[in-house]
Amino acid sequence: MEEDPSCCQDAAKLAAGKGLGPEVQLDDVVGTHPDYNEEEEEQKYFRRKRLGVVKNVLAASLAATLTYGVYLGLLQMQLILHYDETYREVKYSNMELEDIDRKVLMGINVTPVAALLYTPVLLRFFGTKWTMFLAVGIYALFVSSNYWERYFTLVPSAVAIGVAIVPLWASMGHYITRMAQKYYEYANYKEEHVQEQRQAPRGACSTYVVVFQTIFYACFHLSFVCAQMPMLFFLNNYLYQLNHTLYGVKHCGTLSHGTLPGFNKTVLHSLPRSVNLIIVESVLMAAAFLAMLVVLLLCGSAYRPTEEIDLRSIGWGNIFQLPFKHMRDYRLRHLLPFFIYSGFEVLFVCTGFSLNYGVCALGLEKLAFLLMAYGFSASACSSLALCALRLRRQCPLLAGALVHAAILVTLFCWAPEPRHVVQAPLLYSIAVLWGMGSALNKTGISILLGMLYEDKERQDFVFTIYHWWQALAIFTVYLWSGLPMKAKLSIMLLALGLAAGSYLWMERKLAQRVAYRLPRIPRPRHKMKGYRYLEDDDSDETASEGEGASRHEDDDDDDDRHPAEANGGDELPKDEGERMEPPPGPPPAAFASRRLRRPP
Repeated sequence: MEEDPSCCQDAAKLAAGKGLGPEVQLDDVVGTHPDYNEEEEEQKYFRRKRLGVVKNVLAASLAATLTYGVYLGLLQMQLILHYDETYREVKYSNMELEDIDRKVLMGINVTPVAALLYTPVLLRFFGTKWTMFLAVGIYALFVSSNYWERYFTLVPSAVAIGVAIVPLWASMGHYITRMAQKYYEYANYKEEHVQEQRQAPRGACSTYVVVFQTIFYACFHLSFVCAQMPMLFFLNNYLYQLNHTLYGVKHCGTLSHGTLPGFNKTVLHSLPRSVNLIIVESVLMAAAFLAMLVVLLLCGSAYRPTEEIDLRSIGWGNIFQLPFKHMRDYRLRHLLPFFIYSGFEVLFVCTGFSLNYGVCALGLEKLAFLLMAYGFSASACSSLALCALRLRRQCPLLAGALVHAAILVTLFCWAPEPRHVVQAPLLYSIAVLWGMGSALNKTGISILLGMLYEDKERQDFVFTIYHWWQALAIFTVYLWSGLPMKAKLSIMLLALGLAAGSYLWMERKLAQRVAYRLPRIPRPRHKMKGYRYLEDDDSDETASEGEGASRHEDDDDDDDRHPAEANGGDELPKDEGERMEPPPGPPPAAFASRRLRRPP
């Protein structure tokens, strides 16, 4: 009887497997699955990473919208309530709420003057995400202080808000720009410079910067809409009509002086119950707490842990000095007028235009609708900044400046009639157009900074400078509140013209390849603990390492000059003197040559 050959082969394999022992069985368990496709799994992994970056951008945008919507809405409601004489006398008698409100506004507007001294240190010490979380928590603290309205609760919380304004905005701008860079890395993970963790080519991340900043500001400008919810659904039920509140107003618009002179001291026909106020403040507190949770749970880290260690290991003295040194770059100096005008225009539309033009003609009960028109317009028109993907990068900023210049000239020549509701369509149109200009202004500046300063070691300093100058401009608007309207409009027109001219001059210098000056970022100095590498002067150091160490001694120079090159005016090519970002940890050559030793 013949034997089956296949049976003999199986028996031979089985006998061989028994002879090899557990190694073959282990390979069968932990070995690569025959259907495993490494490239497909890699694509899935980086797709999840890209979706995580998009989730981070949307979460940061939502948190900023909730935070500022709650803050502006509560501040507006409390200022209107405290303005009413009857409310002050009945609720708080001799507590001098007007004086407390003045000190609250002073704390919010004056404190950011010192923000340039501590914001970079906070960003490097806590990290970008945790600085955002800390600042949002301070805004929630301000909301909670309004449960018990006293001098020792309102004024300290207002000072804390002033301390947190610049860190919040600097961390937000830096976070969104950093997410654009991470998205580029995950979308081009096969590129050599991405795999070696070197800096991307100049202009490679510009598309993602444009898209992500547009998404952020489209969401953020909705905070002006959210801020009107307390007034729309609660406070408007207690307001007098315009014939009562505007009875003593004689002049509006360009003929007015200060903040709506002649406005009636009693604006509430009945006082809201304390229980209703507590309910409204509780809803606002819940929204502020939700913003904290969004940052905490949904916003991922902007850097890897090793990168964060490198960023803070350059020395706290250097971190303190670098914002001042960056101002020697002519690109930033030429953008300072735009930073200042950006602060002027956002506060002017909330105070000067909305009160001296809108409320003066339509009454206090229409204030919410006017600001909602501004917010909706700014949110929708933020998408116009996407034109930077096809057109020159100058287009959004200059288009926004042109729109605002036309509106300012119109406001300078127009004085609406008090209590004249027929003028409503024109006022709403101006609010919508002003929102368009604001959207192009805010989005355009952030996009421009993301394009000009792609080095992640500099972005927090650059956004700190931007928002510090913006805070100084807001402080200036707070100081000029008593000036005639024509003087305010003249200052804004002058600032806008100077900003546009200075920006065009900057672009011209870049087109002519005028070298700009950037301070060198010192190398991180790590303090090794536990298992550590040998010091540079130990006996087993290779010659190549010694050459590398001597070469890096040149990094201690104060600054470097970078030649600016022209590339059609759309983007800046790579700086010749710019250092590439090394991968975290020691270089491969050093890693291979150094050996570990135990600590004594």
